[in-house]
Amino acid sequence: MRVSMATSAGRAGQPNEDFVGAVPGAVVLLDGAGIPDAGSTCRHGVAWYTHRLGGALLGRLSRDDGRDLAAVLAAAIAETADDHRDTCDLADPSSPQATVAIVRAHRGRLEHLLLADSFLVLDPVGGGPRVVTDEREVAARRICAAPLDGVPRETPEYDRVLDSCRRALRARRNQPGGYWIAKDDPRAAEEAVTGSQPLADLAGVALLSNGASRIVSPYRLTDWPGVLDLLRVAGPAEVVRRVREAEAGPGPDAPAPDDATVAYWTHPSGPGADDLP
Repeated sequence: MRVSMATSAGRAGQPNEDFVGAVPGAVVLLDGAGIPDAGSTCRHGVAWYTHRLGGALLGRLSRDDGRDLAAVLAAAIAETADDHRDTCDLADPSSPQATVAIVRAHRGRLEHLLLADSFLVLDPVGGGPRVVTDEREVAARRICAAPLDGVPRETPEYDRVLDSCRRALRARRNQPGGYWIAKDDPRAAEEAVTGSQPLADLAGVALLSNGASRIVSPYRLTDWPGVLDLLRVAGPAEVVRRVREAEAGPGPDAPAPDDATVAYWTHPSGPGADDLP
C-alpha cells in the first residue's frame, strides 16, 4: 500500500486538532471539535483527544481481531474516555470530540466508516468518484441556524440568537434525530455510516477533513473529480495549499481558517494492501 498525507493547523501558533495516520491495510483521519478555552471542562484539550483516539484506533487496526469497524471505534472511544474520565467533565457538551473516517482493506474489500462531517472519496477503476460523508451534522446545523436568518450581524440580538442556536445544536449531539460524533459514549459508533466495495474495483481512495473539503465547498476551486486529479498529480499537500490560499483571499463572509488534513491511498488492491487477515 502507498499512503501520502498532509495536514496543516488553521492558525499559526495553535495546535492542530486533526489527526491522520496509517498502518498496513488501514488509514484513519480525525477532525477534532470542542468549544475553545474550555479548560475547566477538560484539562487536556481537543488536540490531545484526537491524537489519543487516533492512536487507539491505529493500535486496534494493526492487530485486527476480526471485529467490524464500528466495534473497533466503540472500543477506542471507551478507552480514550477512560483515560481522562477521572479528571475531566466528559458529559459537558463542550468537552473534546472528533469526527472519524476509517478505511480498511479486509478480505478483498475496502471497508469504510464515517462519523460526522469528514469526507471519503472513492476513485473507481472506471467511472467518476463516489463521495461519502455523514450529512447529519450539516443538516442539524442548518436547522439550528435558521433563527439567524435576517438578524443583523454584530448586534446584541444576533449574539443572543447565535448563543441559542449553539445550545440547540449541542442538544442534538449524539441524540436520535440529531447527529453523532466520537466523544465519551461508545454507542455513537453504532450510528456511523459504513460500507464496503471490492478492492479490485478501486484505483485509490482519499480522506479529507472538513477543513480540506473547503476546496470544493465553499471555495469552489474545483469539483470532486478535480480533487482526485490534483491528488494524482501533486499530492495532498497541494490540496491543503490551495485551501490556505483561498482562506487568505478577500471576502468578509469567508469562514475562519480551519485545520486541513488529507490522506490519499493509491492502489489499495496492490501488494500489501490486504495485510490484515
